[in-house]
Amino acid sequence: MRAQERHWRQSDARAFGPMSGCGQIVASVCLLLLLSVSARASVAVLVEQPYGGLSRINPAGHSAVYLDHVCAESPVKLRACREGEVGVVISRYDGIDKYDWLAMPLVTYLYAVDSPDQIPETMDRAGEIQIRDRYRRAHLEEIAPDLPDGKAPSGNWYELVGSAYDRTIYGFSVKTTPDQDAELIAVFNDRKNVERYNGAFINCADFARVTINRFYPHAIRRNFIGDFGITSPKSVARGLAHYAAKHPEAGLQVFVIPQVKGELPRSHPIEGVSESLLKKYGLPLVVLSPTTTAAILVAYISHDRFAMPKDAPQLDLHEAEIKSVQVPTPIAPSGRVPLPPANVSATTPSGGVPE
Repeated sequence: MRAQERHWRQSDARAFGPMSGCGQIVASVCLLLLLSVSARASVAVLVEQPYGGLSRINPAGHSAVYLDHVCAESPVKLRACREGEVGVVISRYDGIDKYDWLAMPLVTYLYAVDSPDQIPETMDRAGEIQIRDRYRRAHLEEIAPDLPDGKAPSGNWYELVGSAYDRTIYGFSVKTTPDQDAELIAVFNDRKNVERYNGAFINCADFARVTINRFYPHAIRRNFIGDFGITSPKSVARGLAHYAAKHPEAGLQVFVIPQVKGELPRSHPIEGVSESLLKKYGLPLVVLSPTTTAAILVAYISHDRFAMPKDAPQLDLHEAEIKSVQVPTPIAPSGRVPLPPANVSATTPSGGVPE
């Protein structure tokens, strides 16, 4: 991993230039940047929409954790961020070089590039394959090496880079402290990083749930009624939103990272377990067992119903390096806010609470 660590030190030190396409800025938000105060640290649950054919069977999507004051020394080692850096996305994966979790810089995780000025304005399937493989060959050979014929390997390594090409991502962010961030870095760097993935009970959403609970103990629990004990990405967001409603000091903020425009198929709405059962198998269930269907409906209404945020501010990576700026909640729904998104007083935008 030494070669990787050298690259990550070099790429982390680069200054972020202006973005193209995805980095267009609303003028009114730029004016708000004149309000200069100390920025705060935050941790966010990323709830990612499902995409592709599998989304018809499993519409749960993916979940990851984003920390804006923690960065990646390498994909398997964390450190505190330096000036101008925008943080790391950490998640649990299945079948990537036998690691339980892997960490990627935010810009890389979203767009498979090193800096915002390299983000493509649009994307198609051929371009997505090319940009991911180019990054893999340059920086991830130790995790996803070439096949004997020189081609890219199969497997889930592609989930580490370019997530925003495939799907829209929602963020639910709460405050952290420097001591909490330092403790998380120490724990992750010291413990064994060996694959533990299990789709039912040790999945990506469980990773997000346990990680958030390190900052806010017992904030997110398994949903034994609405999700039948299986942690889903949507249930993690729901749990955090409920916790923050009772604890406004957590400073919940929501944001959205839209799927990159282009010819790629659009991602699909996120669903919880009982919600998915009702939408896909509601009619057959009514015929086979009205009582069971009624029980699932009650479980959904009482413990699983939750709406993804509507008109949430978009994450603007162009302003990410300005960490000494506080931006009030945008008045215009289409406005973009600088990163970290949780750098405002506690609020819950429309759609970010249970229906």
